[in-house]
Amino acid sequence: MAEVTVYTTRYCPFCTRAKALLRAKNITFVEIDVTHDDFRREEMMRLSGRRTVPQIFIDGRAIGGCEDIEKLDSSGELDRLLA
Repeated sequence: MAEVTVYTTRYCPFCTRAKALLRAKNITFVEIDVTHDDFRREEMMRLSGRRTVPQIFIDGRAIGGCEDIEKLDSSGELDRLLA
């Protein structure tokens, strides 16, 4: 199974949607809350090249945010990446 990491903030509705999608697919993930953690937020931006949350990584590869993971899921590509 692939390793999934999700950078989030506490009050982000897109973070909630992305995590719900992963949970619905029974995917275990590591959540890194960057709400008040400047070091982790900088890490997220360095790794993804983006400032917005969520930022989702599968096996260390940045795949984007909520809408990106939803598109991957609807195309069937998410299942392939997670296998």
